Amino acid sequence: MNLKNLQAKIRVLNEKTRPHYRLYSQTEKEILTKTVKLNEEVGELCNDILSILKLQRRSKLEKFDKRNIYEEFADVIITTIQLAQAAGVNIERAVGDKLKKIEEKYIKKR
Repeated sequence: MNLKNLQAKIRVLNEKTRPHYRLYSQTEKEILTKTVKLNEEVGELCNDILSILKLQRRSKLEKFDKRNIYEEFADVIITTIQLAQAAGVNIERAVGDKLKKIEEKYIKKR
C-alpha cells in the first residue's frame, strides 16, 4: 500500500467515525486547553529528565541547563492545579484521599 492509498482509506474512515461535536462551553474549552497544556509541560519535563540521564540527542544536551528542571516540575504542578480548578476538583481533597489510599496499601501492610 502506498501513502496515497493509505490517505484515501483514512479519509473514508474519518468520515465514518468522525464524532459530532456540539459547541463547547467556556468551561469545557478551558478544561480541554489545560489538558493539552499539561501534556506539553509533562513532555518538557521528560526532555529534561532525558537530558539529566544523558539520553537526549547531542544538540539538546549542549543547550541543557540542569537548573531548568525546577521550572519544569513547577510548570507541571501549576498546570495540574489549574486543570483541577477548571474541572471543579478540590486538589487538596484529591491529594489527601490518594495519599490515604497509598498509605493503606503500602504502609499499613508492614
